[in-house]
Amino acid sequence: MADRTSSNEAYWRANVRLVLILLFVWFAVSFGAGILFVDVLDRVMLPGTGVPLGFWFAQQGSIYVFVALIFVYVVLMNRMDRRFGVDEGDAP
Repeated sequence: MADRTSSNEAYWRANVRLVLILLFVWFAVSFGAGILFVDVLDRVMLPGTGVPLGFWFAQQGSIYVFVALIFVYVVLMNRMDRRFGVDEGDAP
């Protein structure tokens, strides 16, 4: 029983750590690139569009990063589930 409890706690800690890291990345991209560093990034234009990079991050980039983070979360959680033995596998 104690072994299962420690395994559950380790799984939960790993899960929370992953979520916090991904939230930090999302925050850094959406708030940092879209608001804090927009003036610096606006000096760079996206090739072929003439759109400032800071504006693009504020309008589009943070959304793309959020969607990419969802896929990263799914892949990493599936690995974590298999590592901790809580993989759903082919369950109905």
